Amino acid sequence: MSAQRRDSGQASVELVAALPVLLLSVLVAAQLAVAGYALWSAAIAARAGSRSVAIGAEAAPAVRRALPPVLRRGSRISERHGVEVRVRVPRLLPIAPRLTVGAASRLSAEAGNG
Repeated sequence: MSAQRRDSGQASVELVAALPVLLLSVLVAAQLAVAGYALWSAAIAARAGSRSVAIGAEAAPAVRRALPPVLRRGSRISERHGVEVRVRVPRLLPIAPRLTVGAASRLSAEAGNG
């Protein structure tokens, strides 16, 4: 067997050995992106709920409309100190841990009078 064929075979084995690590890295990066999207969406929804409260309406309908459909299920809305929205982060793999992210917003009724 020539040296060139041995090197080619070794490179193939190294590539196959590195694929699981590469795949795991891509999945972790994608899961982080999904978590960021959920956090960003929760912030937008909290702001929408806060605007709704500032004009005298209920926060929950505005929050639900502002959330993407995939995040509506299991979301929690609190109006204790402003409007707080918590959503579950969709999991890309069933073995991934369950994560919840949230955001809060508070506007006063006078905020729109300036």
